Amino acid sequence: MTTRHLEAAVATTPLVAVYGTLKQGLNNAHWLSTATRLGGDTCTALTLYDIGPYPGAKWQASRGISLEVYRVTASQLAHLDALEDHRHEAPEQGEYQRQLLTTRFGKAWVYIYNPSVDGRMMIAEGGWPPQ
Repeated sequence: MTTRHLEAAVATTPLVAVYGTLKQGLNNAHWLSTATRLGGDTCTALTLYDIGPYPGAKWQASRGISLEVYRVTASQLAHLDALEDHRHEAPEQGEYQRQLLTTRFGKAWVYIYNPSVDGRMMIAEGGWPPQ
């Protein structure tokens, strides 16, 4: 991933919306410890699926999925892309694709799960971990 690509992504929107293990208090929250947390939001355009140790989101209507929105730098976005296996040159080959989502704070990047979710538990309301 090139620095120029990341700088362009952050110039498009410096926000990222997270719904799983990157949320405060969960095991990957440290990746956003130096980012600015803007607050929470609820999204009805995404449904989560239980992938095991983490969730995957799909573009499917839900009753409301809990998100946290952060302002990030290009460097922080690069770390998130690596964690989520987002492949800029071939997004469909990575585990997640980084796409834009409208939040109450404006457009934000969100990671959408690429593999099939057949047979996985659906989480259509609330958040991660499932209640």
